[in-house]
Amino acid sequence: MRADYHVHSAFSNDSQYPMEEVVKHAIELGLDEICFTDHTDYGKYSDVVCDLPAYFREIRRCQALYQDKITIKTGAEFGMQVHTVDQFEATYAKYPFDFIILSCHLVNDLEFWNQDFQRGKTQTEYNLAYYQEIYDVMQHYDHYSVLGHLDAIKRDDLNGCCPFEITEAIIDKILRHAIQHHKGIEVNTSNFRYHLPDLTPCRDILKRYYDLGGKILTLGSDSHKEEHLAAHFPYVIGELKKIGFTQYCTFTDMEPTFHDLP
Repeated sequence: MRADYHVHSAFSNDSQYPMEEVVKHAIELGLDEICFTDHTDYGKYSDVVCDLPAYFREIRRCQALYQDKITIKTGAEFGMQVHTVDQFEATYAKYPFDFIILSCHLVNDLEFWNQDFQRGKTQTEYNLAYYQEIYDVMQHYDHYSVLGHLDAIKRDDLNGCCPFEITEAIIDKILRHAIQHHKGIEVNTSNFRYHLPDLTPCRDILKRYYDLGGKILTLGSDSHKEEHLAAHFPYVIGELKKIGFTQYCTFTDMEPTFHDLP
């Protein structure tokens, strides 16, 4: 089983990759399954809202066309904040999702990429605030499958990667809560595109998740272009095996199925 569970198409505001072209490329790569996880982020200034009716129509069309060649699952990446939980509850209730990634792209409607969120804070302050937002969302929202690119704040940290020891306690709380509620984490191979010095999430987080008994893992390229799809999977799978992981998951109707790592 080869599956990419973080795939964006032209239904995401930051991609121009037509869904059917993604499917064709996945077949060429020999993937058995993909899950589309286009962006929806609610918030005061956000325009990152997927046209979900059109999105599901296109997924169903592609499923019918390519059902003999690849399995296509319906997912979404919910970029959540505490004050947007109610909007996501309403969205989740309306559509038949197989899989949901819970991500954090903003805090208090402030973006990371332009430093609006980090400005005026120390590295310790904005890192702790980022993880606290994720933990707080988890207290109020349960309709998700995995935590997406858990340490993604590192992508936009002008001070370099914050030492794990600074965020260890709050990350530990996040991982324990996820495990207790039968949720997982994804391994996101976009770290290579962002030239990060470690995996995403980093090996310290992956080792802690493993040591705490975490078992639900997905592999996702966070692809927005053809060259991203399933990129670096063999290397990452090897690194996961070194930690001790032996399986990863696909999802149907929000329930995980376990597969041996290839």
